[in-house]
Amino acid sequence: MDEIYNSTVMGKILLTPDLMILRLRTDKPRNEFKAGQYTTIGLLAKEPRSPHSSVPIDEYEPDFLIKRPYSIASAKHDTSDFEFYISHVKSGQLTPRLFNLQQGSRMWIDDKILGVFSLNDTPPNTNIVMIATGTGLAPYISFLRSHIHHHPEIKLAIIHGAANPWDLGYYSELTLLQTLFPNFHYFPTLLKADSSWTGLRGYIEEHLNNGVLQSAGIEVDPNKTHFFLCGNPKMVESVTNYLSQFNYTCHHSDCPGSLHIEEY
Repeated sequence: MDEIYNSTVMGKILLTPDLMILRLRTDKPRNEFKAGQYTTIGLLAKEPRSPHSSVPIDEYEPDFLIKRPYSIASAKHDTSDFEFYISHVKSGQLTPRLFNLQQGSRMWIDDKILGVFSLNDTPPNTNIVMIATGTGLAPYISFLRSHIHHHPEIKLAIIHGAANPWDLGYYSELTLLQTLFPNFHYFPTLLKADSSWTGLRGYIEEHLNNGVLQSAGIEVDPNKTHFFLCGNPKMVESVTNYLSQFNYTCHHSDCPGSLHIEEY
């Protein structure tokens, strides 16, 4: 057993051959973190790759630790059990090895949890709109699991863009939350859905322009609603441009704003 490894795979849910939820348990608990933060996970280069991956351009020495940062999807008080939402980059170095893991496999997770993409800088009584494409949804799952019970006085919404219905990770959980919490609204939108899909279609920006948030009673006003963006850079750019019409500015520690962006 490689001494560098400090966690065990407790669960691996393949939503599609190239999309999974990975659950790890650390040998030692971490400190409580802020929902929306990230940590780094890794595997040694000698670990086998998924049979669905392609041959990488670069090769590493067998004992080289391949590391990448991932947003944490689990609640902030789960300090030993960590969940990650991961897309298979077939030509990549780490994800093909992650997709080859099985329950009980060992791997490495950093003891540091970092990042400023959190609700901590959101003023009280401010609505929260969380916009994501693909696995950019992960930090919002942590937001909801950590905070939804404590904020019945504000409106919360997730707009999640994906290609197909099977690409909507956490669909069941988010649909259930929408049923249980009248102040939470879930708007999945698809680009390649067939006729069986009865929900939204098309790009996120189209629905913003068509007033999807206003239909839920959420005003696009930087004094009343904070926006969080995580996902495809083109989506982030487009939604940022849309929000600039309403005088939204990016949040920074030295210059507070109502628009929070996580680099993807």
